[in-house]
Amino acid sequence: MSTGCDIEPGASSESVLVVSESCDNIEQMSSSLEEIKNSNSVVSSDETIENCNNIDNFEDACSNMNLNAAQDDDYMRNKEWLSKKKHIFVLSSAGKPIYSRYGNEDKLATLYGVMQALVSFVQDQNDSIQSIHAGDTLFVFLFKNHLILVAVSKSGESISQLISQLNYVFNQITSVLTLTRLNKIYEQRRNYDLRRLLSGVERLIDHLLDFSEREPAFILGGVQCLTLPLSVRDTISSAIVQACNKIKNLVFAILLANNKLITLVYYDNFNK
Repeated sequence: MSTGCDIEPGASSESVLVVSESCDNIEQMSSSLEEIKNSNSVVSSDETIENCNNIDNFEDACSNMNLNAAQDDDYMRNKEWLSKKKHIFVLSSAGKPIYSRYGNEDKLATLYGVMQALVSFVQDQNDSIQSIHAGDTLFVFLFKNHLILVAVSKSGESISQLISQLNYVFNQITSVLTLTRLNKIYEQRRNYDLRRLLSGVERLIDHLLDFSEREPAFILGGVQCLTLPLSVRDTISSAIVQACNKIKNLVFAILLANNKLITLVYYDNFNK
C-alpha cells in the first residue's frame, strides 16, 4: 500500500513515498517525521541566532572601519597639518607606516594606503613612479631596499633637492638598523612594523630635515669648512694622525666645530 505524506521543507526526501504493510508502520513513520520536523526547527533557530550574531559583528566591524576612516579624513583636513609646506613620509613596500614628519602615522593610515596603492599600480604597468606635479605641489618618490620615501612639497624645491633629502632620511634609518638588518627583516616578514626598532629615531630625522633646510651644504652636496690658517689646520691634522696611528681598524677621523669641518683624516685602505 502506498501512502503520501506532507513533509515540511528540510525533511529527508527518502521519506516522501513509503511502502508499508501495516498501520503500525505508518504511525511509526509519522512519529519519525515529527521528530525530524522538530529537529529541523531547532537547528534552523540556532542557525538563525548565529547568523544574526555574525551580521551584528560584521556591522560593528564596518561601523568601526567607517569611524576610523572618518577620523583619518578629519585629521588630514586639519588646518595646521595642511599649512605645512613640506611633508616627508616613509612606509614599507607593504604599506606599513614608518615615519611622518608632521602628525601621527596611525592617524594617517588611509593616506599611507593611497600612496602604496599608487606605487603598486604604476609598478603593475612595469614602470616606476618618480614624481607628480599638481599645481604648486610636487610629489617625489624614492624606493630604497623595501622602503618607499615620499616628499610632498610646496616649497619650490626641485626634484633633485627633494630626492637628496629623502636619501638623507634613508641613510639616517640605515645608520641605526644597518642595511643588512633592514633587508633581512623584510625578507622574513614583508609586513613588519619597523617603528618597533626605530623608537627615538624620529627626533633625529626631524632635526636632520630641519638642519638640511637651513644649511645649503646639504642641498649642494658640499662641505662647509671652518676658516683657519693653513699652518693651524696642518698642526691639528698631524696631531690626530699621531693619536690615531695606534688604533686598529680605524677608517677615518673627523673634527668639526659649529657644524663646520676643521679636518678629515682617512687611511689608504679606505675607499673614498
